[in-house]
Amino acid sequence: MLRLKNGRVYDPAHGLDGQIRDLYVEDGRIVAAPGPDARVDDEIDFAGRVVMAGAIDLHTHIGGGKMNIARALLPEDHRADPVPAMGGMHAGCGHAAPSTWTTGYRYAEMGYTACFEPAMLPSNARHAHLEMGDIPMVDKGAYAMLGSDDFFLRLLSSGADQRLINDYVGWTMDASQAMAIKVVNPGGISAFKFNARNLDLDEAHPYYRVTPRQVIRALACAVHDLGVAHPLHVHASNLGIPGNADTTLATMAAAEGLPIHLTHIQFHSYGTEGERKFSSEAERIADAINRMTNVSADVGQILFGQTVTASGDNMAQHRNHRLASPDKWVVMDIECDAGCGVVPFKYRDKNFVNALQWAIGLELFLRVTDPWRIFLTTDHPNGAPFTSYPHLIRLLMDRSFRNSKLDEINPEAAAHSQLRGMEREYSLYDIAIMTRAGPARSLGLADRGHLGEGAAADIVVYRDDPDREAMFAKPEYVFKDGELIVRDGRVVKVVNGALHAVKPEYDKGIEKPLKDYFDRYMTVKMEHIRVSDEEVCTCGASKLIPHKCKGRSS
Repeated sequence: MLRLKNGRVYDPAHGLDGQIRDLYVEDGRIVAAPGPDARVDDEIDFAGRVVMAGAIDLHTHIGGGKMNIARALLPEDHRADPVPAMGGMHAGCGHAAPSTWTTGYRYAEMGYTACFEPAMLPSNARHAHLEMGDIPMVDKGAYAMLGSDDFFLRLLSSGADQRLINDYVGWTMDASQAMAIKVVNPGGISAFKFNARNLDLDEAHPYYRVTPRQVIRALACAVHDLGVAHPLHVHASNLGIPGNADTTLATMAAAEGLPIHLTHIQFHSYGTEGERKFSSEAERIADAINRMTNVSADVGQILFGQTVTASGDNMAQHRNHRLASPDKWVVMDIECDAGCGVVPFKYRDKNFVNALQWAIGLELFLRVTDPWRIFLTTDHPNGAPFTSYPHLIRLLMDRSFRNSKLDEINPEAAAHSQLRGMEREYSLYDIAIMTRAGPARSLGLADRGHLGEGAAADIVVYRDDPDREAMFAKPEYVFKDGELIVRDGRVVKVVNGALHAVKPEYDKGIEKPLKDYFDRYMTVKMEHIRVSDEEVCTCGASKLIPHKCKGRSS
């Protein structure tokens, strides 16, 4: 048994806000304090240190074809970021699109122990799991992408019963070993293939004649009916377009009270005021989130510098390809399922639009009052690489630092922002909610994101440095399932994380029409789509952790 004593514990799931506690670890789990005669094999004194559960990234692009394309498209990204092997352990390199090993190392070195890929194409699930399985150190999971696939749009346009749609969604999650369902530009990826260049929420698809509102409603209902913990994960219509805040608000309403999660909401919070016809609508969006308790969001904060945007939203990526920096890009259709776009991009602090985007993201963080429903993301790598999280945390926790950075951006953008007058500073307790307890609760990870009895012993220990960026960039200790894997910000032991997947109940009769569909229209057979439980471990995960649903609605 291992005793970790005298740490200042921040564990929002149990209401601990810096209380001094001892933690006991045995067989990879946190256990109750032992009796006086129990044997403690080892102990570490964490007096004066900050102790939290392992951090969880709810939305980060780490697996699937788009990231391999990004790596191939940007060899200079790897040449400029050499990382020598440490102690014989392979690490790789890459800044905006790091290699799989580099991804796992750098997440663990910042205190992250679980990461979730938000856009896994079901027909490409096997590749996504192979790629995620090659990422060491952290647990993984993925969200299956639906909403522009031909089979679903045929069901919706034919007026199919919601129960049949539920069965298709359940089959997709089961077959692809998914943790949740994601919809990207609902119906818009498909509409792009019919030469549409935009599709607003109540605009009919040029071929199927269904609207994005109908897509969102049907999928949100399916996720809810199946009892999946994480709400429908929505990349809304009109990403990046001035005036899209109206669409975002209407998207919230489209769920009709059902749980819904809006992703990278910074890119969907724009107005058209001012001479440049580009303005912040962060206040209006945050007010709506504060009112609508069924809505959660992650921000997708942009931070300045070179990155690469990688998305299934080929409509938006085609629109943005003229802004590629360096000037090379890939946009493509994928069978009857989805699309993909990879466009390198450099955010500049002196550029009016980029500077205001930076301010809008921070305004959203500071205006949404409930840290359980707003999550820290940069939509890696779209807004910035995940390695910028410590800098973002300091911006949220240190108002004077935030205002000093506001002084450095485009002065016109700074004048258009209300950021300077916002006094709120996040506390360590808030950060623990937003990066640990909140994501775990949203995803239904009952034994992650907290430090209670029975939890996985994913534990991070920080020096209490007033420079919060330095503090969160380099934990003193990181434990994964009770094993010490990082010491003073460097990996000391390589481990393989598990794969988390949801196992919904559904009527397997859906397989008959699906098989007929695959035989007629697709280049692979239906049975070749399924990724078995055994394959998940063959793909590199240490084990599969299945999660039951809350129960099917009648």
